[in-house]
Amino acid sequence: MQPWPGSPYPLGATYDGAGTNFALFSEVAERVELCLFDESGNETRVRLPEVDGFVHHGYLLNVNPGQRYGYRVHGPYDPARGLRCNPSKLLLDPYAKAVTSAVDWDQAVFGYDFGAPESRNDEDSAGHTMLGVVVNPFFDWANDRLPNIPYNETVIYEAHVRGLTMRHPEIPEELRGTYAGLAHPVMIDYLNTLGVTAIELMPVHQFLHDHGLTEKGLRNYWGYNTIAYFAPHDEYATHSEAGNQVQEFKAMVRALHEAGIEVILDVVYNHTAEGNQLGPTLSMRGIDNEAYYRLVEDDKRYYMDYTGTGNSLNVRNPHTLQLIMDSLRYWVNDMHVDGFRFDLAATLAREFYDVDRLSTFFDLVQQDPVISQVKLIAEPWDVGPGGYQVGNFPPLWTEWNGQFRDTVRDFWRGEAATLGEFASRITGSSDLYQNDGRRPYASINFVTAHDGFTLNDLVSYNDKHNEANGEDNRDGAGDNRSWNHGHEGPTDDDKVNELRARQRRNLIATLLLSQGVPMLLHGDEIGRTQDGNNNAYCQDNELSWVDWSLLERNGDLVDFTAAVVDLRHSHPVFRRRRFFAGRPIRKGEELRDIAWFTPSGEEMSEQDWESGFGRSIVVFLNGDGIPDLDRRGGRVTDDSFLLCFNAHDEEIDTTLPGGSYGTTWAVVVDTFTGEVLEPNGGNLSDVREVEAGTVLPVPARSLIVLQRTGTNE
Repeated sequence: MQPWPGSPYPLGATYDGAGTNFALFSEVAERVELCLFDESGNETRVRLPEVDGFVHHGYLLNVNPGQRYGYRVHGPYDPARGLRCNPSKLLLDPYAKAVTSAVDWDQAVFGYDFGAPESRNDEDSAGHTMLGVVVNPFFDWANDRLPNIPYNETVIYEAHVRGLTMRHPEIPEELRGTYAGLAHPVMIDYLNTLGVTAIELMPVHQFLHDHGLTEKGLRNYWGYNTIAYFAPHDEYATHSEAGNQVQEFKAMVRALHEAGIEVILDVVYNHTAEGNQLGPTLSMRGIDNEAYYRLVEDDKRYYMDYTGTGNSLNVRNPHTLQLIMDSLRYWVNDMHVDGFRFDLAATLAREFYDVDRLSTFFDLVQQDPVISQVKLIAEPWDVGPGGYQVGNFPPLWTEWNGQFRDTVRDFWRGEAATLGEFASRITGSSDLYQNDGRRPYASINFVTAHDGFTLNDLVSYNDKHNEANGEDNRDGAGDNRSWNHGHEGPTDDDKVNELRARQRRNLIATLLLSQGVPMLLHGDEIGRTQDGNNNAYCQDNELSWVDWSLLERNGDLVDFTAAVVDLRHSHPVFRRRRFFAGRPIRKGEELRDIAWFTPSGEEMSEQDWESGFGRSIVVFLNGDGIPDLDRRGGRVTDDSFLLCFNAHDEEIDTTLPGGSYGTTWAVVVDTFTGEVLEPNGGNLSDVREVEAGTVLPVPARSLIVLQRTGTNE
């Protein structure tokens, strides 16, 4: 075990076919020991012989894939100065590409004795914590090609690797809840049938199950507790011996790409699972605490917390920024993923205290030739002061649009909301994204997501019901903008159930026919419920897993969702690349690219807009007014549509506009009946054609979409 000097780059454990290079950054370490473990848990320590630019490194011949390892860092221990080196703590490589074993939360993994947080604990944590695994970088990608689907043609499906397949009866039991289960042909066929183009996976970086949760018999189901930014989570593999989870993850990506589906990862670069000053010493805390974490300046025993989890990564430090950027590039170059959704992304923009739109992190992403070319989605808020930053991210970025969610929820539950606000949200939120040069697809639109009610629960509960989480229902958001439609939870009342079903269709249709990029939450299309739990982060059980038996009961909702997705794919007027201009499309003509009408058929006046609140509106989308070019440079044209929204609790007579807008119209979506048809395809006999000027009754709480079938030309 005599190491060669090796190389300081790349960081981590890198196998080259003959041996493995090990490299670890630590500015405070006096020396670093590489610890190799055999199958029986016996430890061999090797001091890394070289240090270049604070990177300790060495090369070991004949150390092969499957080798388990960790580090012991010798250096100063003075928590008041932010220094927490302790060689009795076996530390996980921040660059580990696979992880094995688990933390058992023995006192040995903590830097202090229980009950005495100011003490120093020198118990050896080996045998109580995780180990890195050397992986084989070779994989047969079989000419894998990234789908490279344009944003405006993208439909995202937010899903959980485990929860999506755990209860699927057609997936072999041994594959359920794994990367291989998600890649199973049954699952891929379903995603293709639904029409989604990208699957956004909740965290798959190696994460921990919090000590407090395990004591309650719960688990960190969502996975927002990352400990290793290069390693796919081992519990999602059918088996993780010798780092096999890496191969399984790659096989999943390859299978999804073959089906034309992109893979977007939900990533958590804002904090780690080591928590605050009372958390365990597992990795970065013991390697170089002050470099990796933001500490309180006046007393560096404590951690700045903009995430509500105990710590925040120190994105002001160049080595921490390098860790993040190296991780992102690894997942693109080696794992072939297509993009990232950044959890609590405002934390990454905090240079000193305030959120800085021009922070170093965004500068690095902007100029990076790899990361700048994939999909970048921000969750544009954190829990710190000034953390709500919807609309304030740089031009390269798209954002989860929380204002779309809130406005659409309010509109359909009948809350007083300005029509102008609703109009802006369904047309791409130009007030948020146009001024800095972004396009409508900067808005990632959603009505539901993993955090909050499912779609079924949104229309079935007024209040959260999180008792199963063991926090006396204190956790989770209290303001859900939900409505139970007259009864809290499940009911046998046919009228209530019919209205709830209609509202689900209203919300899905509004989401899919709005400008921007729609994101569906997995299982919403089959009526998945969490029994009113709006914070199921710790429920790794049937409460959170998708119940595929609902397909039999709610197959009509699946069909409706897939049909509206297909309508969106078929008509570029619903997925424009540029914002509406609101002016004539050609010189000398009156017809504009968009027009708004009152139910009486009159165009909305300034007074109508300024009058404030309303629950009914009609919008005309001009298929001849799309300023986009297709991939060959040709002008994009489409059919024209009317969308008649009625959130009133009574039917509204709506006069269809005529003249230059059209002479005849055909109903193609009716959320009251659940029908989705097209006059130029499908069953023509079922299409209801209506002449311009006709008074069309739009039922209470419903949306009718009409396609123009006749003009004066």
